[in-house]
Amino acid sequence: MEFCPSCGCRLEPKKTGVGTSFILSCQKCGYTKQPIDRKAEAKTGKVISPSTAPKPFMTVISEEDQKIKTMQTIRMACEKCGNMEVFVWQVQTRGGDEASTQFMRCTKCGHTFREYT
Repeated sequence: MEFCPSCGCRLEPKKTGVGTSFILSCQKCGYTKQPIDRKAEAKTGKVISPSTAPKPFMTVISEEDQKIKTMQTIRMACEKCGNMEVFVWQVQTRGGDEASTQFMRCTKCGHTFREYT
């Protein structure tokens, strides 16, 4: 799905009248764009790739942020070392209509684990 760079509306496919070729056009402002011809790319060996870079991985909370010691702690056993105190925070990792994920990080060894609530 593509959008008009002028007004932001969705571009709709429209027949050009010649065979089965189409153009993408905006119903609101009249902007037109030629769609990518995959058959022509295959014949010429020219491939148009997206210019967007992959998104970096999300860091839930960094080790440096953990040192601030303002996070809530609870009494819970660490899965790795058995320490009975962990930092705790919640993140909405799934859809908005689903429960959040609770993360815990041991105050002693730094092991991070999670619990789906």
